[in-house]
Amino acid sequence: MLKPDWLRVKAPQRERIGEVADLLLDLKLNTVCQEASCPNIGECFAGGTATFLIMGPGCTRACPYCDIDFDKSVRELDPTEPERLGEAVARLGLKHVVITSVNRDDLADGGASQFVACIEQVRARSPLTTIELLIPDFCGNWEALAAVMEGAPEVLNHNIETVPRLYKKARPQGIYERSLELLQRVRQGWPRTYTKSGLMTGLGETDTEVLEVMADLRRHQVDIVTIGQYLSPGPKHLPVDRFVTPEQFDGFRRHGEEALGFLQVVSTPLTRSSYHAGEVQRLMRQYPR
Repeated sequence: MLKPDWLRVKAPQRERIGEVADLLLDLKLNTVCQEASCPNIGECFAGGTATFLIMGPGCTRACPYCDIDFDKSVRELDPTEPERLGEAVARLGLKHVVITSVNRDDLADGGASQFVACIEQVRARSPLTTIELLIPDFCGNWEALAAVMEGAPEVLNHNIETVPRLYKKARPQGIYERSLELLQRVRQGWPRTYTKSGLMTGLGETDTEVLEVMADLRRHQVDIVTIGQYLSPGPKHLPVDRFVTPEQFDGFRRHGEEALGFLQVVSTPLTRSSYHAGEVQRLMRQYPR
């Protein structure tokens, strides 16, 4: 299926990309921007921002839409990773940082302790930087979730990814209701934290199903939603079922903000869960907690 014109992106500013990429290489850090083949890598790297991918690069789940390598082996965590990440945030001068991870179902706490260590290192080196975590579901280990939340991230993101009808096909090891419960637990247990989730279009869902997921997220007290077009990474991944138009994406945004009451809905073809994440600082000023 050919990409429509609205999915074309500008050529990246290679000089700035090189600077960020060199720093990441120097500190032996992974980013989801690179590992997941994000279409916005040019814009974000050119702006000096990146979403750090910890505990990887291999993931213990093999979701057929994702371009991150599958690795179900038992691996030790790198105790130097949090320090290197904190150094990268300081050297890049980031005002807002997003930290995400691969799924690590081989670990008893799903890697919660590594998230906590990363928060501590960022706060030690860049105390004014706001922190957004994009976490896995920890297989429903709520003690692991609580450990992460005690680190007091400003934003907690957990992606719902797709509509419940497509979970078996697209997210076979995920549970729709478990993800909703995680998001609600965060909002109820740590009410000062802004909750966030995201989903993709183009996997076989209908517009009606997208609106139903948005309503579910709002009922579970999610504050921010991102919606973007799925782009298949390659022939071994799920194919694109449809291309949603910019007008449809704008309709999702208006419905979410005006009818459902989300603080923000970022909904465009090229939106990804961490795209323009720094805008959350504006929301924090507008809706202080």
